[in-house]
Amino acid sequence: MSATAPVLREEGRGGRIRQQQECAILHAAEQVFARAGFQGATMAEIALRAGLPKSNLHYYFGTKAEVYRAVLGHILRLWLAETDCITPDADPREALGQYIAAKMRLTAERPDASRVFANELLHGAPEIGDYLRGELRALVADKAQVIEGWIAEGRMAPVDPVHLFISLWALTQTYADFETQVCAVLGRPQLSPEDYGRATAHVQALVLRGCGL
Repeated sequence: MSATAPVLREEGRGGRIRQQQECAILHAAEQVFARAGFQGATMAEIALRAGLPKSNLHYYFGTKAEVYRAVLGHILRLWLAETDCITPDADPREALGQYIAAKMRLTAERPDASRVFANELLHGAPEIGDYLRGELRALVADKAQVIEGWIAEGRMAPVDPVHLFISLWALTQTYADFETQVCAVLGRPQLSPEDYGRATAHVQALVLRGCGL
C-alpha cells in the first residue's frame, strides 16, 4: 500500500442504490478491519458482511487497499467535520462542550471506526501519515489559533491548544479503543447509552473546568 491521502471516491457514483451499497460496503469493511486488521481482512468477508456478491464489491473497490483507504477517509471526514463549531465568534464553553459531545457520540455509534484508526496509527500510519502531517496538522493549527484568540480575549484560561486537542482525542476515543478495559472496571458486559451519557458529562466537566469555563 502507498501512503496517499485518504479520499473516498465520490465522482461518478450517482444514484441512491449505488450510494446505499457503497455505504454498506464501508460499514462492513469498518467492522472487518477493526477485528482482523488490514492483513487479516479479506474481500470475501467484507462482501459477506455487506450482504453483497464479491463481484459487486470489486465493482466499487478494485482492491482491499482501496477499500481500506476509503474507510479511513470516511472516518476522518466524520471526525473532522465536528470541529466546525470551533470558530472565533463561538462561545468557548458551548463550542468545546459540543465538540466533546460529538466525539463521544461518534465513539458510541462507531466504535469500530475508532479501532481501525487506532490500529492504523499503531502500525505507523502507512496510509494516512502524509495526511496527518499535512491536512490534519494544518486543521489543528487553525483551530488552535481560534483557541489562542479566546485566551487572549480573556474568554478562557490559558492552555496549550494543540495539547488540548490531543487530550480530547485520548479522552473520547479511549471508550472505543479500550472498551474491554472500561467495561471491566465498570463491571459491564458492554457500555450502555447511560454509561456514555455519564462519560460525556464527566469529560465535558473535566475539560471545561480545566479551561476555566
